[in-house]
Amino acid sequence: MATNTVRRLQLGNELRHVRQAAGLEQADAARILDCAVTKISRLELGQSGISKGDLLLLLDEYGDTQEHKEWMVELARTRSSRGRWSGYRAVFPEWFRMYVDLETDSSEIRQVQSEIVPGILQTEGYIRSLHTTSPRPDDHDVDANIKARQERQAIFSKNSPPASSFVLSESCLRRQIGTPDVMLDQLRYLEQVALMDHVHLQVMPFSAQTYAAAISHEFTLLTVPSPGVTPDLEFVYVESYDDARYLDSKESVSEYRNLWSRVQAAALGPKESLDFIRTVATQYTTTE
Repeated sequence: MATNTVRRLQLGNELRHVRQAAGLEQADAARILDCAVTKISRLELGQSGISKGDLLLLLDEYGDTQEHKEWMVELARTRSSRGRWSGYRAVFPEWFRMYVDLETDSSEIRQVQSEIVPGILQTEGYIRSLHTTSPRPDDHDVDANIKARQERQAIFSKNSPPASSFVLSESCLRRQIGTPDVMLDQLRYLEQVALMDHVHLQVMPFSAQTYAAAISHEFTLLTVPSPGVTPDLEFVYVESYDDARYLDSKESVSEYRNLWSRVQAAALGPKESLDFIRTVATQYTTTE
């Protein structure tokens, strides 16, 4: 079952597609519901819900099929889940919660990381070391952060896990977070993840000569399958210190998809990357 945020996005995307197929503008939809155009815009962007009556009124005017209407009504039944972001999940800042929803429902995840190991690949020791030194006051609930992040990692063990690809800068492997033992455990875990059938892990070494500067652009490409008549939803997630951008325009997605291809081509292959991780791990090996 798709999460609430993703279902709203799917519903909005479907509404836009059916409206456009009918040759209508947002202003036409606004006249049908006798509302402001901004309301239609918010609906199609997945920023607000819609009543069953208004939904059917729009779909009838759009000339939608009965089968698709029934699916859309079911999609619109979603309501906010009280408590979803309470407890240990409350550690996620509001601007990151949409990402968690998208990640949960993704069929494909592609991520470029330049300085630290991606959150979804972090071990408990790494998370603990990272957050105990964080300047953010909300990050000091370390146990909650660990539990929340480990819950995200459960997508790797789903019946149908997403195809996940990562390109990590060599900095992610060599920048010491915590003790050498913490780093050794983290790199050993990366080895395990790299051997999963649905994971594609690559390393961009410092010595890379081709388009290596692109690794400085951290981003995540997310693909969420749509069971309706529209294509799959594609998003680019770009995070800053205290906020994030979610890009879904065709132009933005295309640009980042091209950037991903260049970064991936410049990185070591999966086998060479695994050997590289094992080599770096030896520097953290403790001796008696």
